[in-house]
Amino acid sequence: MIQTRRIFVATGLAASVFPLETLRAQTPAVAKPDDGFTVLEAKPGEVRLRGANEPATSILGYNGQFPGPLLRIKKGEELKLRLVNGLKQPTSLHMRGMRGPNALDGVAPLTQAPVAPGQSFDYRFTPPDSGLFCFHPHGPNAAEQAGRGLGGILIVEEDKPPQVDHEFMFALSDWQLDDKGGLREPMILPADSAGAGRLGPLMTINGAPAPFLQEAAPGARIRLRVVNMCMAQITALTFEGAMPMIAAIDSQPCNAFEPVARTFPIGPGARFDVLFDMPDAEKQSAKIVLRRWPLQGKPDTQPQDVAIFTAKGARRPALPPIASLPDNTSLPPIIQLQNAKRLDLTIASMKTAKPDPKRLWTFNGAPMDIDPARPLFSVKRGTPLTLGFINTSTVPHVMRLHGHVFRQLHLLDDGWEPYWRDSVIVPEGKTVRVAILADNPGKWRLGSGILAHGESGLSSWIEVT
Repeated sequence: MIQTRRIFVATGLAASVFPLETLRAQTPAVAKPDDGFTVLEAKPGEVRLRGANEPATSILGYNGQFPGPLLRIKKGEELKLRLVNGLKQPTSLHMRGMRGPNALDGVAPLTQAPVAPGQSFDYRFTPPDSGLFCFHPHGPNAAEQAGRGLGGILIVEEDKPPQVDHEFMFALSDWQLDDKGGLREPMILPADSAGAGRLGPLMTINGAPAPFLQEAAPGARIRLRVVNMCMAQITALTFEGAMPMIAAIDSQPCNAFEPVARTFPIGPGARFDVLFDMPDAEKQSAKIVLRRWPLQGKPDTQPQDVAIFTAKGARRPALPPIASLPDNTSLPPIIQLQNAKRLDLTIASMKTAKPDPKRLWTFNGAPMDIDPARPLFSVKRGTPLTLGFINTSTVPHVMRLHGHVFRQLHLLDDGWEPYWRDSVIVPEGKTVRVAILADNPGKWRLGSGILAHGESGLSSWIEVT
């Protein structure tokens, strides 16, 4: 067992959970034309976020639902998705964490033209990695559209999945509703974009109120696939009554380890695969507690129980210890930092008497956006990179590079964390550095994982030739 002192944040989380073994009965079938494409139509829908007996909330959803239909394929299988735009605005489809072809990254206007209302766009490729992914818009009005519910989950099954008795999905989400159960308008205020982002007080479990209650045999082994689908909420998840073992982070397997204090942070778009065994005795419970990131130094004083797993029935025969998932051998074991291109990016709020909602944040003193004619820099394929994110602001940020995964570097020595990430949390007043092997050619977005921040100055791109 490997422990790391660095996987710890005493803060919070919002959650959505559904059991995969019953998912097919609960989720409406997705349309599949004769050409084999799965149709995802972005269109209005309704969901009862406060409960079955409460008023429905009008949302935008893939096929009108939130989360969108769960997509599940096997590694080596071709992914064939057809995005149909049933909205009144242009949109696109980005698959978070996917190291796929640049032309299908879904970042409009960088990698494709926005999909106009009434039009469609096909995304067809074979994912190179197994793992847990999510998808959402990443073009014009992406923050608005995702905030209204456009988001879903994709699983690429590994060749040899771990031995478990039950598998559950946690699709984490938070919402701001008015007194009638509608989404707060406007969706994103300038104060949201200039601050920590749109933070919702209502935490849901797959679009339904917490807590999620589940019974399982004593000693049964559970696999949780956790996705943070919040707009901006950075949270932490703590296990009580069970020992969680992290098996994969951001779609990539790692040496299974117990996080410090049985707690791990999870920012918007991040994904974790967690394995744990149920308590040995009947009626004992394993509980999951969620806390929010402490803003202005104020910790969350109202942690929320969002999942309770209760042992019931005869004890399951003992299983062998939880083992690590197989390594992803397509990722480099070493990144040669001595040959790396190095760049530090200072994140700061824009100082102006008349703030422009599109120019609230700066990289190295200048606001940026997705201008397909102006890369931040260009490197040849195979170049190692180190990027430093220096957060001088008073709120946390989430930074990521599309099409790649990276190692988070230790600031006090020459090592790195023993797992791969596709985004990192950069706390207020702190610096985080990452190491990347630029091995996927194309134009790749580099910017904030909080879409409202990306649309207000923290969004550029690099080119890998």
